[in-house]
Amino acid sequence: MRVLFCGDVVGKAGRRILAAVLPLLRQRLQLDAVIVNGENAAHGFGLTPKIYGELIQSGADVVTLGNHSFDKKDIVKILETDAPIVRPLNYPENTIGRGFVFHTLPNGCKIAVVQLLGQVFMKSVSDPFKAIESWMRQFHQGVDYNALIVDFHAEATAEKRAMGAFLDKKALMVVGTHTHIPTADACLLPGKTAYMTDVGMCGDYMSVIGMQTDAALSRFLTPKQNNRLAPAEQEGTFCGVVVEWDGKEPTADKIFPVRVGAHLENTIVL
Repeated sequence: MRVLFCGDVVGKAGRRILAAVLPLLRQRLQLDAVIVNGENAAHGFGLTPKIYGELIQSGADVVTLGNHSFDKKDIVKILETDAPIVRPLNYPENTIGRGFVFHTLPNGCKIAVVQLLGQVFMKSVSDPFKAIESWMRQFHQGVDYNALIVDFHAEATAEKRAMGAFLDKKALMVVGTHTHIPTADACLLPGKTAYMTDVGMCGDYMSVIGMQTDAALSRFLTPKQNNRLAPAEQEGTFCGVVVEWDGKEPTADKIFPVRVGAHLENTIVL
């Protein structure tokens, strides 16, 4: 069985490449499920109900968010429903929306998709390690779900690696999002949890992590000006990662990155 996790979709360039590539990947790789991080899909900041619908139409089964979950206020309309959309689990208690969803695959297996927000260099949230530990005491592998997938939306590599180690043997996949650059460490951890520090983004890589270069550069050269950022919207590149597993054990058999598009070395030809 194969599940594809797609990195942060950034702006129009990200949405275009996702819509173009994802249907082909579903067919070519015979995917059983697709998870898409959509927190930057609406002009680089947040997600709207309309664009959420576009991600689903492109082939997403579950959409995850992140630190920009509530940048577009009307997304609350979706978060208040049972739609397959996930905001960080370790947001404050009573935050609108859910920190996890269960998704049933075509063969009847059920995956749990959880999102956690990192603490290092991020806005203050509760401890992500304690949050997932508490969640696993409430929901049990083999009873409530067959396999666990965690989107760890975090800045620091060390924090992401630590989460991978913490969930090794307990999760099918732990992948990082947020920093928008694909790392070269897709691997199976000792306990056969599939891990990658950052999946990268679906967006225009001739940019500064998806944002137009001039405005982003000016923030470093003349920081007092704090120029408004906008997404780069030329040709995009798709970045994702696939995990293979037998549908029985809660851990992985294989993991491999998927890159298709203009500016990074492609891993697959469509």
